[in-house]
Amino acid sequence: MGLKEKTLELTEILKDYPNCKVVIATKLFTPEQVEELYNLGYRDFGENRVEMFLEKYHHLEHYKDIKWHFFGNLQTRKVREIASHLDCLHSLDSETTAYELDKRLNKELDCYVQVNISEEKNKCGVPYLQVKNFICRMANYPKIRIIGLMCIGTMTPNEDILEDEFSRMKELQEEIQDLGLAYAPCTELSMGMSNDFKIALKEGATCIRLGRYFLR
Repeated sequence: MGLKEKTLELTEILKDYPNCKVVIATKLFTPEQVEELYNLGYRDFGENRVEMFLEKYHHLEHYKDIKWHFFGNLQTRKVREIASHLDCLHSLDSETTAYELDKRLNKELDCYVQVNISEEKNKCGVPYLQVKNFICRMANYPKIRIIGLMCIGTMTPNEDILEDEFSRMKELQEEIQDLGLAYAPCTELSMGMSNDFKIALKEGATCIRLGRYFLR
């Protein structure tokens, strides 16, 4: 099935979730394939490695309506390379990264705080019970705007585990939203990838990150 056919399939799936944004995870795509996806109507593209981000960005930078997202662990020494190109960071989990971004940005940056919802030691993200305190500290960085929370669900065929994780993310997002912090409206949930996005949609995702889905 080609990219156009997968787009039609996805449109049908998302008809009950009109407020959910699709961000194309471009890791597995060539720049030319990303351009094909642009021509199919997608405007949000993201990467998890700085080098690949810059490759795709420069190939398509003449398309001024694209929003560029970054999902991966953003090392502080790499911040300067992409800060001016970013529209949204999905993986904020370090005060050091917030400091470096705030120092180099010339405008506010929409950010999701990455939550280690599975509590696995080898995963990035702020521990679930520390998220509120972390977001409160973001008040020190005026160019960081916390629009929501992001997580990577456990790689498991057990849907009950995923439902529980995504449900807990929704509860936490609402708790932070209720704090009424001007710099952290926290109205969004970036959760769900190619293997689990249908579950994430049911649990309240407002942004899903899809890549491999288009290649099946």
